[in-house]
Amino acid sequence: MTGKRILLIVGGGIAAYKSLDLVRRLRERGMSVRAVLTQAGAEFVTPLSLASLTGQEVHQELFSLTAEARMGHIELSRDADLVVIAPATADLLAKAAQGLANDLASTLLLATDKRVLAAPSMNLRMWLHPATRRNVETLRGDGMLFVGPGDGAMACGEFGPGRMSEPLEIVAAVEAALKGDTTIPLPGAKPRPLAGRRVIVTSGPTHEPIDPVRYIANRSSGKQGHAIAEAAAQAGAEVVLVSGPVTVPDPAGVKTVHVETAREMLQAVEAALPADVYVGAAAVADWRVGSEVVEKLKKGPSGPPSLGLVENPDILATVARHAKRPGLVVGFAAETQKVIDHAQAKLMRKACDLIVANDVSPATGVMGGDANTVHLVSKAGVETWPTLPKPEVAQKLIAHLAALIHAKEGGA
Repeated sequence: MTGKRILLIVGGGIAAYKSLDLVRRLRERGMSVRAVLTQAGAEFVTPLSLASLTGQEVHQELFSLTAEARMGHIELSRDADLVVIAPATADLLAKAAQGLANDLASTLLLATDKRVLAAPSMNLRMWLHPATRRNVETLRGDGMLFVGPGDGAMACGEFGPGRMSEPLEIVAAVEAALKGDTTIPLPGAKPRPLAGRRVIVTSGPTHEPIDPVRYIANRSSGKQGHAIAEAAAQAGAEVVLVSGPVTVPDPAGVKTVHVETAREMLQAVEAALPADVYVGAAAVADWRVGSEVVEKLKKGPSGPPSLGLVENPDILATVARHAKRPGLVVGFAAETQKVIDHAQAKLMRKACDLIVANDVSPATGVMGGDANTVHLVSKAGVETWPTLPKPEVAQKLIAHLAALIHAKEGGA
């Protein structure tokens, strides 16, 4: 569990002293802890105690201009891998069940996109009260996790259910929760068929230097490749986009690595492996100048210089035959004639699973344009799609790849 981030909300109750030991136990296991202390919780433990044990600032106020400038309550609620309430008082549970947000703790519980683990602590009659029972059932139905409470002696002198679980019991519940996906999708959100998958996408052209001011390139805009990376992220994948020089912005939710040459692109792709899917949408330059010139080439009486060209590395073929080969390798074929024939030959030559072929003749306007007409070429045959905006091509392609993955795994 090393590297996991816990947001700990400390409610008001005598059991709050256990939260200090809980922090220590979590950090012993390599987790980082950021603490939120309620107004009632501060009656039992001090911010200084929590700050000393967490090694981080303790958050208490919803409307703190300093905190909002650095880390607002929305970011704070989403920065963790798991939210833990310990102790979870009857008041905190009631606020969470009813969706109230009148202080920092309740606002974080309403705004978080992560699972919440509650360790209840209260008087036995409060725990057994019908209102608390209704709230707990509501919260369980909403996906909140619970650990405890146990039976034991209360600070009030009574004995029964309501005693907060011990720190090691809570740690065990934390570790169990972190073994699964702790992200909560938005209600009504689109399906995430690539959740838990890793996807590498290349996009744009490469620039191969001739001299310090000139280079060999092509007209690729990167619009299609960037749209594919964004669609993969929206489908739930962890996406690494290796982009050549483009003017389109980096897509949201994607790790983008910027490169210039084909050799740099290959190096970045290999560094990003392993992955479940590789989509080579970049228009990689086939050739580069064999010997780089350190000074600008000048006109002279002998006429134009002779540029000795050498082949660039074949990124698609390298990935398709790599020791860490992704389960699905997809290439692109930008052609100006015999589009299907060339794509079928490329499919066999490169040893990939699918070729997305398109006609990039000047009359089509595909290079640098906003629409695309593609043909999916595989061993199973050819599937031609109608002309669509590039973002729609990307979404349709990602849905197709997700279906291929699930079909392959289902048949395994």
